[in-house]
Amino acid sequence: MKADNLSDLVVFVAVARERNFTRAAAHLGVSPSAVSQTIRGLEERLGVRLLTRTTRSVTRTEAGERLLHEVAPLLDQIEGHLGALTEFGQQPSGTVRITADEFAARHVLWPKLQPVIEAYPDITIELMTDYGLTDIVAERFDAGVRLGGIIDADMVAVPIGPAMRMVTVASPAYLKRYGVPLRPEELMTHRCINLRLPTHGGLYPWEFTSDGNEFRVRVQGPLIMNSSLQILDACLAGAGLAQVTDVHALAYMRSGALVEVLEQWSESFPGYHLYYPTRRQQTAAFKIVVDALRGDLDLHDTSRR
Repeated sequence: MKADNLSDLVVFVAVARERNFTRAAAHLGVSPSAVSQTIRGLEERLGVRLLTRTTRSVTRTEAGERLLHEVAPLLDQIEGHLGALTEFGQQPSGTVRITADEFAARHVLWPKLQPVIEAYPDITIELMTDYGLTDIVAERFDAGVRLGGIIDADMVAVPIGPAMRMVTVASPAYLKRYGVPLRPEELMTHRCINLRLPTHGGLYPWEFTSDGNEFRVRVQGPLIMNSSLQILDACLAGAGLAQVTDVHALAYMRSGALVEVLEQWSESFPGYHLYYPTRRQQTAAFKIVVDALRGDLDLHDTSRR
């Protein structure tokens, strides 16, 4: 491949990811007109339209989508390899981008990452909260955090938290007023607080297990939210029953502010995992972050600094 073709692909990936010529130009440090000219030349050489431009947006054509999917990971690998080479004999440095939901970011990641940024001042951690199942490759994240059972097979999955349970809870005031459900099917007559996740579209069904068999119940109620923390607040206020992970509700159950019901239909499942592409080139900074989240990082070992 000619050098100009490779540089043109770098420009194309930037525009395709940003969906905007001006932002891509700023990222690349060139003018928007230069970016536009590069894309036009690449399309002419390939004989196919890669991007559809309007006055307000830039969208990828089918050919552009395919090219981005196939080329972007390869360019990221090259960048990663070059970055790793520059780290020989240097302090670990660079930015590590991670996406996670708000609870994982606050209670699982932050306690383990705070010592890292203190011990390694040249490492920057960008932590973005998101309840959707983010495509970390397309969005250029180094890693993501999800519950263990919903990670793609082509990802490396590293456990960073204990096993968890989905618990069904309510405030004592709610149970006194509406009664205690004794079986999952009785939830159909209760006020339940529903969760809507961006990637599911519909409402997330409540999960139960009986004799090793999983089943789901679609509940109804006065509230629909997209955050487990919001749901907990509403549940504490007596607005209805909620189903959340035990790590979310544990402190409230211990204090008596929330009461678990239907406990016999709740079994444990894999907890939070850090995941990243199998082909990812690991920089020294990324390895330190992974070790810290796994609990394997010895911050007293000065040989790594």
